[in-house]
Amino acid sequence: MGAQSSIAAILTLQFTIFALILVGFFLRRREMIGAQGQKNLTDLVVNVILPCNILVAFQNGADRERIASYFSIFLVAVAVQAISYFYGKWAFRRAPKNQQDCLRYATICPNAGFIGNPVAEGMYGAEGLALASVYLIPLRIMMWSSGLSMFTGEHDRKAVLRRVVTHPCILACAAGIVLMLTGVRLLAVLLSPVSELARCNTAASMLVIGMILARIDFRRFMDRSVLIYCLHRLVLLPALFYVLFRFLPVDPLVFKISVLLTAMPAGATTSILAEKYGRDSEYATKLVIVSTLLSIPSMFVWSLILA
Repeated sequence: MGAQSSIAAILTLQFTIFALILVGFFLRRREMIGAQGQKNLTDLVVNVILPCNILVAFQNGADRERIASYFSIFLVAVAVQAISYFYGKWAFRRAPKNQQDCLRYATICPNAGFIGNPVAEGMYGAEGLALASVYLIPLRIMMWSSGLSMFTGEHDRKAVLRRVVTHPCILACAAGIVLMLTGVRLLAVLLSPVSELARCNTAASMLVIGMILARIDFRRFMDRSVLIYCLHRLVLLPALFYVLFRFLPVDPLVFKISVLLTAMPAGATTSILAEKYGRDSEYATKLVIVSTLLSIPSMFVWSLILA
């Protein structure tokens, strides 16, 4: 792919994402879809559409010859989580306790699944999505272990294990890897409906993001500390990994996917857990919404760098 066609493809992807977000924004703002409808669509994406998308990615874009790449991106993701954990402790050590928990969690738990998967697939095809799915395994483990304990102060290993092994995306990833290693292909009668659901991933995910944005009063979101967080989350942290992995013997596609997913905004669970466990949920929501808004131009820049 030449430079001009690559830039054109990135611009098309970014425009598509932005347009879908605007549609979701309009549907929610006009109350054509209400709060319950938004929740139902979110559950549908997480529990059905995204797992189907992951399974199809391993059927269409993965092969046993690439197993070293899957192992490599898994190790890279483990390193990213470890470094992000200590980065968050250092970068936000002076923040108030309630806000500090939100900031640290949002540093180790970006929205690499809900937003990152469609972007990875759009830029790098089925193989990119397969690698992104493996990358997310350590992130999800971290999310439900150390991440959760930042809000609860508890370390229930059985509960963590149960959340991880029963998550639909983890189950889909495990099934995809097994099918890949055994060389088994899903029957056409099964693969066809799964593929049709998988094609809804980008559209449904971006619609939900637009619906979230539609319920926000943006006049209340001007907060210097939130903008500083966005600088760390969207610029400095991915730049750190860009430099670090640039000089390591990492597969080029593994390198690009890892940096791209590191540059994602704060995960939506930041505000959900803050509300559930009595932290500053309004502040947590600011982190999610502002970083999601600013990630639109930042993703475009990172897409150009990683093209």
